[in-house]
Amino acid sequence: MRPAASFAALTTAALLLGAGAVGATEVKSFQLQSQKAFLAGTLEGISIDPMGRLELADRAERVAALAEPFLFAAAPHPQGWVVGTGNGGKVLLVGRDGAVSELFAAPEGQVFAVAADAEGTVYAGASPGGKVYRLPSGLSGAGSGGPAAPWFESGETYVWDLAFAPGGELLVATGTTGKLFRVDSEGRGTLAYDSGDTHLRALAILPGGDVLIGTAGEGLILRLSPDGSARTIYDAAQPEVVALAPLPDGSFFAAVIASEASPVDLTAPGKAEKGKPAEAASDGEAAVTVEVGPAGAGSRPRGFAGKRAQLLSVSPAGVVETVWSFDDETVFDLLWTRDRLWVATGLEGKLYSFDGDHMVLEKDLDERQVVALLPGEPGPIFATTNAPAVYRLTSAKERSGTYTSPALDAGAVARFGTLRWRGQAPPDTRLGFSFRSGVSAEPDRTWSAWTAARAPAAGGEVPLEGVPKGRYVQWRATLGAGGEGAASPRIDGVELTYRQENLRPRVATLEVLDPGEILVPAGFNPTTQVFEPAHPNRDGIFTSLQASGSPAESRSKTLWKKGYRSFRWAVEDPNGDRLSYSLHFRRDRGAGNGVGEEQAWLPVVEDLEEDHYSFDATVLPDGLYRFRLTASDAGANPPGEGLSVDRLSEPVVIDHSPPLLAGVERERTNPGMRLRVVLEDAWNPLRAAEVSVDAGEWRPAPAADGLLDGRRETLEIEVPEGARLLLLRATDAAFNVQTFDLSGELQR
Repeated sequence: MRPAASFAALTTAALLLGAGAVGATEVKSFQLQSQKAFLAGTLEGISIDPMGRLELADRAERVAALAEPFLFAAAPHPQGWVVGTGNGGKVLLVGRDGAVSELFAAPEGQVFAVAADAEGTVYAGASPGGKVYRLPSGLSGAGSGGPAAPWFESGETYVWDLAFAPGGELLVATGTTGKLFRVDSEGRGTLAYDSGDTHLRALAILPGGDVLIGTAGEGLILRLSPDGSARTIYDAAQPEVVALAPLPDGSFFAAVIASEASPVDLTAPGKAEKGKPAEAASDGEAAVTVEVGPAGAGSRPRGFAGKRAQLLSVSPAGVVETVWSFDDETVFDLLWTRDRLWVATGLEGKLYSFDGDHMVLEKDLDERQVVALLPGEPGPIFATTNAPAVYRLTSAKERSGTYTSPALDAGAVARFGTLRWRGQAPPDTRLGFSFRSGVSAEPDRTWSAWTAARAPAAGGEVPLEGVPKGRYVQWRATLGAGGEGAASPRIDGVELTYRQENLRPRVATLEVLDPGEILVPAGFNPTTQVFEPAHPNRDGIFTSLQASGSPAESRSKTLWKKGYRSFRWAVEDPNGDRLSYSLHFRRDRGAGNGVGEEQAWLPVVEDLEEDHYSFDATVLPDGLYRFRLTASDAGANPPGEGLSVDRLSEPVVIDHSPPLLAGVERERTNPGMRLRVVLEDAWNPLRAAEVSVDAGEWRPAPAADGLLDGRRETLEIEVPEGARLLLLRATDAAFNVQTFDLSGELQR
């Protein structure tokens, strides 16, 4: 008797499964062996139990398919079931034999609530307009003189739910000012309760006669006593209580939602939000509207980060527990029957049952939403929309069914190996697996065709021979029973192996650090550890650094050590392979090197695993050099399948020679003296020049052109009268330092 939600566009989420990247030689696998993992696929005639096991589902028989655009509500009727639809406002009777007859059409356009009494009298709540129509038993639609006038007018905009009170009166739940009306057999209504919330969305009658009310706006569960007093049982984080299911012992289940698929838009500006009443528009109409099409904003507030739907269990004493949550599904209706709770959901048309501990996927339908649940034998009756239909769940099993996995992402183009399955295939049952692959994330015409179904060999293995390489793969299982009442095959888990095609590493950066900068572990503590040169490599001349008593650490920090040069790099491997690095050098064909032709590359270090390297560069003569980094994944791949990539460094100046004194000129001043000192450096620009008079503090010696940045610079030094000791200290960009004694110039 409760309405369906607005029908938002279906969104399909792909599930990526499998081991993490551990190297291309490692055979990885996709593993589906849980309920959550299997639910990412597509099921036809298959159910999933709480342990994540696939088997043939209980058979669902389609009683009738309806020609209306939307089905909003359904209720039992002595002759079958009565349903409310839109957008033509038609109320239809679906017979147990599947015959469909039109009872009448409400001019308001939407019938969100229907009810029928034991004599077959039908009540329909029409919206917008908040009117209730009554169709006596035996009165049908066209040409029968059906009702032209409303039986009861609430004065509200929407009628959301109808229920019969213990005394026989009809309870009418409305919006947009959240009022409950009690209507007698003559259509006279009285206000039974004014909630103060925006909408009364769901009604249920407890065994003792109390009325349960679920609201939308504040998301309250209310309990209304026969004397008219009410108390709040629960205030949900979600803004909408969409369904209530009482149990014989006085406990009940409730579904609370925050969903874009709700028919009530609580999120648009000027409309009700949780904790705020709805505001009336200027023409007197309520600001909240119903969106029947796929564009409804629904009852999910902006910025709401909670679950889309939750199931609550409420004890007779009012103790509330959350027993299940849905991240993606929207719950539309609940029903307690066959000693378990049945849960109708969308936007993927799934029907679940809950036994108090475990949730079981009973049916996965082509229709996008299961919107109403009704008691039936041997199983519940359920109604769907998009497209509207009425189904009957039977106790017989489906004779066949298929499960199609999601598109599984190998992360790169891969070769697919073997599918291994766990489960049971009793005699006289059928089980087969098919496969296809592609490069696009969504299967399309560029994917390979499905292979013919292959039965598992001994040991439960199915080879994927003939399945082309691809980044994505799907598998499909076909289950069949030998005859009526025969046992079903059961799949407990599936593992599909693959190995990525090797891809070349990529060098993101190769950085040459400044002269003297070295990299040491970030945890290096000079008070407890010594960082000292290691002996030269037996195969070469280069001395590196090693930490004494400190374990290897991936993070590093920069220190300074004269004469050393350092390189740091970042390399990515698309396969996630373990990489090794080599560093080579050669003299560059630069000015002053005396090199005419390119020389051969010579090793600095090989088989390095770290992402940096520091070495003593004093073994190399002054000059201009190039260094080459090679990154290789050969150690993580079979022989002959490894790939490598090279990256050349920028030109690197090796300079151990300090600046030279090229000349000094004197000029007498009054008082004192001015010296013009010319400095030169063979390889690097000067970076600092400082002067000390009579062992005083070092002070900058200014360059004549104002900038100390060239390999040849003239300094102007003012010397006070009577100075006896004059020192000049010069430093180049390689941190080579030379101190000159200019005291002799003072005596001339």
